[in-house]
Amino acid sequence: MTTIIAYREVSMRKLTLTAAAMATTALITVSPALANDDHKIVDDPLELTIHLHHVRSTAYDEDWPVEKVAREMTNIHLKNATVGSNSTNSAEAMNLLLATGKLPDIIGSARIKESVDQYGPQGAYVPLNDLIEEHAPHIKAFFDERPELMAAASSSDGNLYYIPYLPDGKYGRAFFIRYDWLDKLGLEVPNNVEELHAVLTAFKTQDPNGNGMADEVPYFARQWEELPRLVTLWGGRSSGSDTYHDFYVDEGKIKYPYMGEGYREGVKNLAQWYEEGLIDAEVFTRGSSAREYLLSENLGGMTHDWFASTSGYNDTLAEPIPGFEFKAFAPPENVNGDRIEEHRRIPVKPDGWAIGGTNKHPVETIKYFDFYFSPEGRRLVNFGVEGQTYNMVDGKPQFTEEFLTNGRPVNSQLYEIGAQLQARGYFQDYEYEKQWSNKYALEGIALYDEGDYLIDQFLGVAMNADEQKVFDKYFASARTYMLEKQQAWILGSSDVEAEWDDYMSQLDRMGMNEVLEVMQSAYDRQYGG
Repeated sequence: MTTIIAYREVSMRKLTLTAAAMATTALITVSPALANDDHKIVDDPLELTIHLHHVRSTAYDEDWPVEKVAREMTNIHLKNATVGSNSTNSAEAMNLLLATGKLPDIIGSARIKESVDQYGPQGAYVPLNDLIEEHAPHIKAFFDERPELMAAASSSDGNLYYIPYLPDGKYGRAFFIRYDWLDKLGLEVPNNVEELHAVLTAFKTQDPNGNGMADEVPYFARQWEELPRLVTLWGGRSSGSDTYHDFYVDEGKIKYPYMGEGYREGVKNLAQWYEEGLIDAEVFTRGSSAREYLLSENLGGMTHDWFASTSGYNDTLAEPIPGFEFKAFAPPENVNGDRIEEHRRIPVKPDGWAIGGTNKHPVETIKYFDFYFSPEGRRLVNFGVEGQTYNMVDGKPQFTEEFLTNGRPVNSQLYEIGAQLQARGYFQDYEYEKQWSNKYALEGIALYDEGDYLIDQFLGVAMNADEQKVFDKYFASARTYMLEKQQAWILGSSDVEAEWDDYMSQLDRMGMNEVLEVMQSAYDRQYGG
């Protein structure tokens, strides 16, 4: 991996550009001269190999309808060369790929930034800055409008080695509660942490589902990591981004959430709530089926989950559970008098795709990447195939009624045809999700928008080799220790108050302060601190 790979430009037929405008929900502006491209990149079909691995798809499929259309439009034919497709762990698949010593032309993966940051400066990946400047007008226009995202995606040497998956929209998760249970018990929507405790206690003890048994589960979560997020109610933090257990920034300083006083207070109270039966006894083990099972069985009372998919239960359960209402409510005021929503859509992800260092066609490849930032390519990757999944209505893509109402999740259907895959670098269009968000989701988003509860996110850093050595040496084992103690404290097998000082001393011995130092150094360099 230490050999610097040189790349050469290949003569190309120039793109024919005509006048139009690129409309995006993030107000990205593109010169009219860049829109409505003739998207054919080469006259004769060009085959490029690709490793594409993400939990949503662990291998590239040449038969995806989206890929067939892209192939027809660009004349670029991708051939599957995915390694480790029998595993859903993209990091394992990437390690297997690197171990082969031979990278395909295109590498798309979850958390690919970790690989390009480490191996890009060594030549394993092609630097994209000049290629974008000279051959990718749509990508260039995007980053010209959002230079902070270019900085976030770049590596420590200042080069960009991957095109990231770029989510659109602001809102992701929210607090949801059973409004019908509140009405039945004569309770108001909880306004602060004390009222929330009282409501959850009532859910546990006053039989809101009316079956005569104390089987209600006041708080539940599909991902157990949503439980420690509740430390925000006591002034703590659980993450700095939409990635669980991430660092966060406080007035320009890098901090780790599981080392703060508010976190300690939060865990102490969560342990008490768990002991009182207000938290799902199986929260650490029930898994992704928790929401479906507990809501459909009329057992679940409150959660923190995605707006669109969670609001959808108001449609599917209205008939089997008369009066069912599971709606978003504002984040309860915490002990410091603040209302915060810690989760939001991060504007740039560590997922995406890169050009392998031995790729003999980097110009054609960056033009292929640029295709997905063009109006037509962006529409294809977000909405699928015109005439099959959507039709154009008043100049805008509109999912067909059949596609929206066939009983299957819209996002799952899109994954199956090769759309909305995060191992591809593209700019998401929030309108795709808005179309399958029901009135409850839209009302909830309006509520959160009005309250302005979102907090800034940590966009990540790119460490140099020396910083990375320190990080790799200490962080993984320290985080494992923190998560083990977190679970033990919440489950009541040990006591956070009694152990806190020893816990902090142990983290110091495990090198967490050194980790914070190198993270701060990288942050200051990358963002001009």
